[in-house]
Amino acid sequence: MGLNSNRVENFSGNEATIIGVSTPETTPSSPPLEVHRVCLPPKATTFQKLKHRLSEIFFPDDPLHRFKNQTSLRKLVLGLQYLFPIFQWAPEYDRRLFRSDVISGLTIASLAIPQGISYAKLANLPPIVGLYSSFVPPLIYSILGSSRHLAVGPVSIASLVMGSMLSETVSYSQEPILYLKLAFTATFFAGLFQASLGLLRLGFVIDFLSKATLVGFMAGAAVIVSLQQLKGLLGIVHFTTKMQFVPVMASVFKQKDEWSWQSVVMGVGFLMFLLTARNISIKRPKLFWISAAAPLTSVVLSTILVFLLRSKARGISIIGLLPKGLNPPSSNMLYLSGPYLALAIKTGIITGILSLAEGIAVGRTFATMKNYQVDGNKEMMAIGLMNIAGSCSSCFVTTGSFSRSAVNYNAGAQTANSNIVMATAVLVTLLFLMPLFHYTPNVILAAIIISAVIGLIDYQAAFRLWKVDKLDFLACLCSFVGVLFISVPLGLATAVGVSVFKILLHVTRPNTLVLGNIPGTHTYQSLSRYREASRVPSFLILAVESPIYFANSTYLQERIMRWVREEEEWIKENNWSALKCLILDMAAVTSIDTSGIEALVEIRKMVEKRSLKLVLASPVGNVMEKLHKSQTLDSFGLNGLYMTIGEAVADISSLWKCQP
Repeated sequence: MGLNSNRVENFSGNEATIIGVSTPETTPSSPPLEVHRVCLPPKATTFQKLKHRLSEIFFPDDPLHRFKNQTSLRKLVLGLQYLFPIFQWAPEYDRRLFRSDVISGLTIASLAIPQGISYAKLANLPPIVGLYSSFVPPLIYSILGSSRHLAVGPVSIASLVMGSMLSETVSYSQEPILYLKLAFTATFFAGLFQASLGLLRLGFVIDFLSKATLVGFMAGAAVIVSLQQLKGLLGIVHFTTKMQFVPVMASVFKQKDEWSWQSVVMGVGFLMFLLTARNISIKRPKLFWISAAAPLTSVVLSTILVFLLRSKARGISIIGLLPKGLNPPSSNMLYLSGPYLALAIKTGIITGILSLAEGIAVGRTFATMKNYQVDGNKEMMAIGLMNIAGSCSSCFVTTGSFSRSAVNYNAGAQTANSNIVMATAVLVTLLFLMPLFHYTPNVILAAIIISAVIGLIDYQAAFRLWKVDKLDFLACLCSFVGVLFISVPLGLATAVGVSVFKILLHVTRPNTLVLGNIPGTHTYQSLSRYREASRVPSFLILAVESPIYFANSTYLQERIMRWVREEEEWIKENNWSALKCLILDMAAVTSIDTSGIEALVEIRKMVEKRSLKLVLASPVGNVMEKLHKSQTLDSFGLNGLYMTIGEAVADISSLWKCQP
């Protein structure tokens, strides 16, 4: 009967097993092995499998676990805390937390007020809309948001995208009312899209904006934004509305006769002041308040300077009169039908995705620093609902700003109440301080924007991408060049396309490796990676490092047969033992479809024509189940399936030695 007389294979019923006994024959320099059975996963109905799969896709965090074994009253409290995170920190709120939040809230308000006005100008909107957007959305977020440090308000990227996309079709100077309607409508659809992603737990959609894509996009956008601010910095009146590098630079030099030396002197002077303050705060984080206070200080000083020299500084344009009062309702201004509705929806979705990606990334960054969790789906709903509310109260797209959140964090914010404090400071400004901004020069807004967006150019991240992953660097470069020379939406779309191509490349052309034995162990590793790994005589051991799908099954079939051919040629050249067995390491094959199963059957037939045996090692449960249901396991016969490569090599070697 031989050494394998106790070996039993069973491919019927609920499990497929290979039961064996210890064998004295082993791999070179390895101790004896016991051949274990390979089992099918537990039986489950189609409904159970679907339920498990959907829960893994949409509820990986198991949000209902907190309600288990709780009383009805406790469940109600937990439900309120889950829907409204303010109920988590409000009951424990004390004077110490309040003091910290007041300091941080007032600090970010000093930054939010000038930035809000500046970013509204960047979106080609009235400056007052920027202040409106720094009042209502932070209040909504403080109730619904789960981040303690996220400072909410207008941001440069979303403002740039909205301004560039809308102004391509509608002139903000010739049709200001229509433009304003489209901006509010785009904000509404941005919020609706964001809230829908959170409600349906589809947050993985924004994962297609990879880190590489965002690095290139933000750098390109920062350059374009900075160049656009040359209009205010140089005092140019007639300037292009286009957002590409060539038209902007052409407009700058074409309008040289409009350059104002007063604007240049003031703009460059305050820009140097802002950049110096920023560098001081970067080098010495404890002095964060210097960069936080610099924008408001610049606004105050420049406004006083222009007011005192108003008779002599006629070359410097000013903001003008801003209306006092709270946000007027704007639900009646939503553009929900007409020829420009598609433009508003498209603008809303793109700005919604970008602002969502930025807001969640910023929130998670500071949550990691303080060792607490930010719920991505709740953040989507919070950001979405605050934009929906904002669209009905004269606000444009808002999200969590990195610069303001960094200041909020460094100022010692403890809860989302810092947003309420900031909103209160903005409220006071709206009610009482608006006349003070009458003489604020536009050039200072340009300087504030340039100093804010220059930090988005992360050349170190681009260098790391080049070192680590060339395809990621290509996506980054496409995003940067596309935004700079084509357009903001097309540049972003190009980068996403490159990222998707990278995914398809990995799926359709998966990696395969030839494995060898590490002497003295039962471990098998790549021959090209480990010099000490050695071939096992008469065996070709291949690892497939991806699921086997219809998209890659033909490629894998061809690539595996090429490995077999190359191995036979190598054996012939080196006078080694003839190849008898091909082992496929399936440990990394997490899934397989019908095309993949057919590919395995075809590979088995092709290797049998070469008088070789095909063996599968380390199949995962999902793959085992499908192979069993398709009756493919039956075709592999005796000694065709093993738990590990080591067991396969030891057992098959022992069988060969027992043969006469």
